[in-house]
Amino acid sequence: MKNGDEVGNSNAMIFADKRILVTGGTGSLGKVLVRRLLSGKDGLPAKITVFSRDEAKQHFMRLEYQHKSAATDEIIYNNFRQRLDFRIGDVRDYHSVAAALQDIDIVFNAAALKQVPTCEYFPFEAVRTNIEGPENIVRVIQTQRLPVKTVIGISTDKACKPVNAMGMTKALQERVFIQANMRCPGTRFICARYGNVLASRGSVIPLFHEQIRAGGPVTITSPDMTRFLLSLDDAVDTIFAGVRDARVGETYIPRVPSALVTNVAKVLIAGRPIETRIVGIRPGEKIHEILVSEEEAQRSIARGKYYVILPMLPELGVSINGDGCLKQEYSSADEVMDLQATTRMIEERCLTVPELSEEQEEILG
Repeated sequence: MKNGDEVGNSNAMIFADKRILVTGGTGSLGKVLVRRLLSGKDGLPAKITVFSRDEAKQHFMRLEYQHKSAATDEIIYNNFRQRLDFRIGDVRDYHSVAAALQDIDIVFNAAALKQVPTCEYFPFEAVRTNIEGPENIVRVIQTQRLPVKTVIGISTDKACKPVNAMGMTKALQERVFIQANMRCPGTRFICARYGNVLASRGSVIPLFHEQIRAGGPVTITSPDMTRFLLSLDDAVDTIFAGVRDARVGETYIPRVPSALVTNVAKVLIAGRPIETRIVGIRPGEKIHEILVSEEEAQRSIARGKYYVILPMLPELGVSINGDGCLKQEYSSADEVMDLQATTRMIEERCLTVPELSEEQEEILG
């Protein structure tokens, strides 16, 4: 099969004996990816390499998996003999990427600059990580003719009809990877795009937790704001579904609930005497996020629990006509959960604020 791996077999042990590279593997998503891969539920990989430029995060992640609370440098010496391997490097650097990609079967590209304000103030840094990084992966595979089977780019709802630098660079990451199927016919390049991850660094729930523990106020940008909500495990489920079932150039979209941000705040405050304050839209922020645009809806299909956006390039040999499952854009404003459903979702995922200390309760009066 051109650009193929094991595709379409939902029972396949898709990671069994594979050598896997996770760029940005020390981030919130990367850590859950690694945990899920090591579980062996979808087949135990022969090797997992965490590739990132943060030495400290790698050190603490290594300690966690070796069940050590502290260690000196000797734990690094035999690192390359372990199933879980750590490699310092940067997706921005071609030679660093080239070294990391040797003997790899599957690449999860989770390396990104993902904070909206950071990307607005440093847009070219976002270009280098979010666009040049993916291009380096593609160029290494193409020029060195590496037998990588699958590359999946991790994207975001902000890449759909983007209004900020983070979304614009992520949209171009998707295009780089999708077009790469023409440059590297032996590799399957696919994408996964999803919304706000509930517990990831920089997302709204950790921010609200911090504000509640400090006694408030809890800051909300707009009373009308909605967001798609999914857990890190939901995000990984989407990514794994793409690796298992996606055809070349396809983008996997989870069907997930959305909620009013004001309701998320109410659930977390849980009746405590904490003020909520409307502070106004931040630069580059939307009232509602979109996972599939009107144009993309025309070439989207339903596949199991997911929507799949078909590639627009006719050279990839697929029909660009969808199955009519979407008649309009897929927006977080479409089917918003009420307060009761939002409460249930947050409690089921154990994301409520833990019991506060006596000192914190005293601050709240």
